[in-house]
Formats: sequence, C-alpha cells, structure tokens
Amino acid sequence: MVPFLQPGQGVIAIRWPHRRAGQVRVVRHPADHTMWIVKRLDRAVDAERWHVLADNRTEGIDSEQFGPVDLSDSWLVVVAIPLRLM
Repeated sequence: MVPFLQPGQGVIAIRWPHRRAGQVRVVRHPADHTMWIVKRLDRAVDAERWHVLADNRTEGIDSEQFGPVDLSDSWLVVVAIPLRLM
C-alpha cells in the first residue's frame, strides 16, 4: 500500500459496516483466508463483494489479479501508525 503505508507499518482498524469507494480496509486475501491484506476500495460488485486496488499500481496486486473480495469480514483503517513508533 505504498505510499499510504510503508512496509512494516501498522494500522488500527475498526469494524465498520458502511463502505464507500476510496476507503482503506483490511480484508482477507481471496486465495488464502488465513492472510489479511490492506487495500483501497474501488467499486461494489454486489452487497458484499468489492473490487479493491493497490496504491502501488506497478508492484502491488489487487482485484485485477485475484478478482473481487468479500467484505463481510473486513475492517476500516482509521489510523496508520507512524513507522518511528513501530
């Protein structure tokens, strides 16, 4: 998620049911449900599935590669913790 997040940077996220394009959310990886990823919401496919984007379009992976993600178990990022505090 560079430039929004740097490698190793933490976030504080809350459960928030209201979704809109542009939000940064923590979601389960669609291919490996044990892994969490941070992505920016792009557009809704249906009530629970959205296309997500990587901020770094040249190196990041997003819905262009793995398709829409299920947001029923997602978290809204409210704070990016500065690297100096990590």
